[in-house]
Amino acid sequence: MKKTLIVDAKLVNEGKIISSDLLIEGERISKIAPFISDAHAKVIDFGGNYLLPGMIDDQVHFRDPGLTYKGDLFSESKAAIAGGVTSFMDMPNTIPNTLNRVLLEDKYALAAQKSLANYSFFMGITSKNLDEALRVNNETVCGITDDGLYFDQEQILANHPEFLEKLFSRSNTLVALHSEDDSIIFANHAQYFKKFNGEIPMSFHAKIRSEEACLEATQRVLSIQKKYGNRLHFFHISTGAEANLFPASTHIMDKRVTAEACIHHLWFNDSDYENLGPLIKWNPSIKSEQNRIQLIQALKDGRLDIIASDHAPHSSEEKVGTYDQIKSGAPIVQHTMPLLFQLVQKGEIDLKFIADKTSHRVADIYKIKNRGYLREGFFADLIEVDFNSNNHWCVTKDSLHYKSGWSPLIGEKLNAKIKRTFVNGNLIFEKDIFVSDTKGQRLLFSKFR
Repeated sequence: MKKTLIVDAKLVNEGKIISSDLLIEGERISKIAPFISDAHAKVIDFGGNYLLPGMIDDQVHFRDPGLTYKGDLFSESKAAIAGGVTSFMDMPNTIPNTLNRVLLEDKYALAAQKSLANYSFFMGITSKNLDEALRVNNETVCGITDDGLYFDQEQILANHPEFLEKLFSRSNTLVALHSEDDSIIFANHAQYFKKFNGEIPMSFHAKIRSEEACLEATQRVLSIQKKYGNRLHFFHISTGAEANLFPASTHIMDKRVTAEACIHHLWFNDSDYENLGPLIKWNPSIKSEQNRIQLIQALKDGRLDIIASDHAPHSSEEKVGTYDQIKSGAPIVQHTMPLLFQLVQKGEIDLKFIADKTSHRVADIYKIKNRGYLREGFFADLIEVDFNSNNHWCVTKDSLHYKSGWSPLIGEKLNAKIKRTFVNGNLIFEKDIFVSDTKGQRLLFSKFR
């Protein structure tokens, strides 16, 4: 059995940072101790660098199948690995939409051939496939979602309380929702479309997809969930007001409702529309600096539970034109972890926070088996971080692994780099080079959510 011995590392895990060695045997961590010796192991000296569990990103749009001119499971999983993301959960808004179990299993088969990272896929839900969606296997599928899909008449599920009642009353799996009020958004859009004669400035995206639209929808969904106590997760909470709807708690295993923030809502604010405009058009919108600060505090308080990327690449051509022509979303999975490390550099968060919110809590929320922690017996999904405050590196076009070839972060100077990424004990990425094309594995989950 192949063995790899990591020595002189600072392990960031479960609220502690300790100097330790770590032994990998095959796919799993076999031993964690201050000093380990094994004559049969390949030794990798971390030289005091940090060792964290790889990020588990529960919200990506890798565009495969059907939209592969934007990205595919190979290209975007490469970007993920380069960014310290070792596992991902992909959304159903591919072509065709993933609305039945045959199409769902087709995506798993595709990932087995193409993905360098571990993977899971959400089943999509619309007005027409409730019975089918509820038949997903909890142990092999991460959950069901409407994210990226239209439920009816170009509206998302949060705007259909009657259907939510049906879904929540019958569901025994995790339901993950995009929460914005379409009627408020449509009214705001009509107002500004008229005001600007159809030429809406990009800076008005946050006024159209407003704080009110988010808060109204999230309150509505929560009020229905309380009747049934079903397992509910909110994607990309973008306002402090929404975050305050959730109780402050660190007891993640007791929660029936969980919620996340996304990296772009923690990094950018609405002043960035002036320079970046269409490149940072996301739904929900990037909002004020006050909201950004409140989201970080809500993560610290346990009101929000995890951090995701909402990686959503489009071609560069799809990010030019009028406000209504420009597609919402951007590639960011390669830079989610480096941006979080930059927030450490700024003193806003710490390394233990990152391990908790990008890995530990994600594994807890989804009840992923044997991943998300540095523990003996767990899969060796690991990253080495070179956190040298004296060595800046710059995001350039040439450094990107996104198939789309662009990023809103080009020109950004960062400090910490992902030096190595291990997936299931295999060293995949080392010093900016992919050293293996070994494929990732399907994530497995506990039966009861």
